Amino acid sequence: MTPNPTGIKRRDFLRGGIATSILSLLPRQGLFAERNAAAERPNVLFLFSDQHHAGMTSYAGHPNMHTSALDLLASGGMRFDRAYCQDGVCCPSRTSIMTGHYPRTFGVYDNRLMQASILSELTPMQRAFHQAGYYTFTTGKRHLLQTVDTDWDYSAGTQNLPTEMNRDTLHYWNWIKQKGLAEQLKTDFAAEFGGPKGAAPFTCRLSVLPPEATAEAFAAQQTVEFLRSAQAKKQPFFAWSTFYRPHQPYTPQKKYADRIDFDSLKLPSTLWQKPEELPPGLCRFRKNKNLPWNLGEADEAAYRRYIGYYIALVHEIDDHIRTILNALEQEGLAKNTIVIYASDHGDFVGNHGLVEKGSAWHNFYEETLRVPLIVNWPGHIPSGAVRTDLVELVDLYPTLLSLCDLGTKHSHPLPGRDLAGTLLHQTSVGRKYAVSENWSQATVIADGLKYGRWLNCPDPKLDCRTWGNMLVERSGDAHELNNLINNPEYAAPLKQLDAFLAEWADKTDDSGRREFFAKRKLVYSKV
Repeated sequence: MTPNPTGIKRRDFLRGGIATSILSLLPRQGLFAERNAAAERPNVLFLFSDQHHAGMTSYAGHPNMHTSALDLLASGGMRFDRAYCQDGVCCPSRTSIMTGHYPRTFGVYDNRLMQASILSELTPMQRAFHQAGYYTFTTGKRHLLQTVDTDWDYSAGTQNLPTEMNRDTLHYWNWIKQKGLAEQLKTDFAAEFGGPKGAAPFTCRLSVLPPEATAEAFAAQQTVEFLRSAQAKKQPFFAWSTFYRPHQPYTPQKKYADRIDFDSLKLPSTLWQKPEELPPGLCRFRKNKNLPWNLGEADEAAYRRYIGYYIALVHEIDDHIRTILNALEQEGLAKNTIVIYASDHGDFVGNHGLVEKGSAWHNFYEETLRVPLIVNWPGHIPSGAVRTDLVELVDLYPTLLSLCDLGTKHSHPLPGRDLAGTLLHQTSVGRKYAVSENWSQATVIADGLKYGRWLNCPDPKLDCRTWGNMLVERSGDAHELNNLINNPEYAAPLKQLDAFLAEWADKTDDSGRREFFAKRKLVYSKV
């Protein structure tokens, strides 16, 4: 018997195929009456990573990066160089992408898996595709609340969350145990959380897992097996393949770390920025001397190892993406598949002397809010197009509905912009301001200016408001070092940015934010 690593059952394939065949014989009615057959709709392959700094690719010009697969994807499609997440934290950002709404609407602002009641009224992206006759497949780190993590025909998660493990068709942690590699996996994650070998500086440690057993290898294998299955050809599919890395712990495979010339790494010009020049929480983070975030006693060698390991993890993901894209081509699926690559947020990668994302103490810096975004669809999207329009990840949902011609109705209208015109005809996105927010700080991004306004201080011991709001002129201050908030020359544009933020807050449903503040017993602040 031929092995089936995905664990997808043949009867499930047959059910899907029979259902599709029967539906194709029936007259089209309702929302999708304009489509002649389900097979005409394009597939969607959404490739996703966690914590990928937008500048850490070779197509973006970084001298130490070698991302040939992402370069190929970008050269054959359109990349957006000014795409921003809606919250620089995993769960809120992913929830925003998959619901098409801002965090203040659905009330998820951190990774504590607490949700507002409105979340059950929203339609997750995969449900819209499932209802339209698509087969929905996912593998890797989803990190969604159970209310949003629904309507998957097949799921193979890699994050150790009971909410995922209890529902997945196949789960990475169970797969690892079956292979007798549980202790090796625990050792890798102990670099961040402590355990058998204890925490490691900056969570950096070489992986002790075999190359084929990492979470990234598992997600890539699951995706390839799906693309090679009969199911992928029987009906259109929506596949979300999401990698855990380059998120910490920074535990790359030795073969990728060995390729790094640590002495020649490009170090950020702001690596040794004074901690006192940062917002209070990030200042405290910089001064910390305890593992694993021992920045306060770190030397250049520690930063070089962290940056090198981060690069190695990106290279590892890039190799897996190449394997997936090769399978897509070999199976004859590439021509009719929209391929997207994006990440939920960025990583400091040493900028401002910081590691990971420091999410609890800011929602402002370019390194964590700007993300890579590539969309590729052969014969439809111009090859090698580069856009500098302001784009938000909340735009992905309405864009895919449009590209796939899905007429899904929403009880809560999607606030994002449909980018189909930009993708197909290179029309302007037309956005003047982009917004990203966590519960404590909202940031407005314009063409030149960037404004961060404190809504609440994330720690009562830190005097964020006294430290001040943040205003930078990125055209002359790309590293965001010079806070102009009290500069009288910027009083007029600051007033405009404040007015926009107030207008945006007024028109954006904030019921989730109100519920979040009530549950946390915080003083509510709209803006």
